[in-house]
Amino acid sequence: MSQEEFQSLLQFFKVLADENRLKMLGILANGERSVEELAALLQLRAPTISHHLARLKEIGLVGMRSDGNTHYYWLDTDALRKTNKHLLTPEKMATLVDDLEGDAWERKVLRDFFDGPRLKEIPASRKKRTVILKWFAHLFEYGVIYKEAQVNEIIQRHHEDTAFLRRELISAKEGLMQREGGLYWRIPLPEVALPEAVDRNIPGE
Repeated sequence: MSQEEFQSLLQFFKVLADENRLKMLGILANGERSVEELAALLQLRAPTISHHLARLKEIGLVGMRSDGNTHYYWLDTDALRKTNKHLLTPEKMATLVDDLEGDAWERKVLRDFFDGPRLKEIPASRKKRTVILKWFAHLFEYGVIYKEAQVNEIIQRHHEDTAFLRRELISAKEGLMQREGGLYWRIPLPEVALPEAVDRNIPGE
């Protein structure tokens, strides 16, 4: 779920987390009503009704038409169906914790394969190896050009097989680093989970 979708869903539930607004939607689902009619049915003041209607309009659940000086409101069922279709599906709800679960798993992989700053072994699993490679990629500053000897020196601080890890960083399908004419550089990468026991040892820090 994208950040924009997450914020929309959060706003949706915040607006509906009110007893009177839910009752109001129930009334409007049966037909349009004016502010005065809603105030009488819910035994609330007209300004309070107007405030609740404004919040419901923020998330697109209420429509309005004017008849002279009177405004009539109704439940926008199309907007409700759209929200249900795009944000309230089991698949979308499951993605709410994608980042959380992913971070937790990556931290576990790093804890399992590192002993302090040293990589104990290179994972045979491609998925786990990718986590390790992303961690190594973050040892290199974005925008800095490295000679092969510098790349080897940085990798060797954490594992002795510099040639293998160097090749893996270049060939990874995620495109972690690039090389040309014996020079290496890192591409932009998202941050990775780092267990406290592991030192990134970024050059210059």
